[in-house]
Amino acid sequence: MENNTENKSNDKFLGEIIKELLNEYKLNGKLRETRLIESWEKILGKMIAKHTNDIKLKKNVLHISLDSAALRQELSMNKTKIIEILNKELGENIIDKIVLK
Repeated sequence: MENNTENKSNDKFLGEIIKELLNEYKLNGKLRETRLIESWEKILGKMIAKHTNDIKLKKNVLHISLDSAALRQELSMNKTKIIEILNKELGENIIDKIVLK
């Protein structure tokens, strides 16, 4: 029977291996983008998600395509707050800027 210390050690080791693989295969960016897309509706709500056509994260810039000019204007006035909330949800500061289209 394994003890608890060994399990925690193995979990940590496995986590480090996964991080190394993500870095080596340059998948960290895609993983972050996927987590961001999954969080979008949860954080901004169904109405905004319904009017969101596309979400892309490129070099710490979040590109959002919307089908509503009024919504684009409203979100534009709250970019700083949106960045703060999304970064907090993701657990790291990966968004520096938002571009609304």
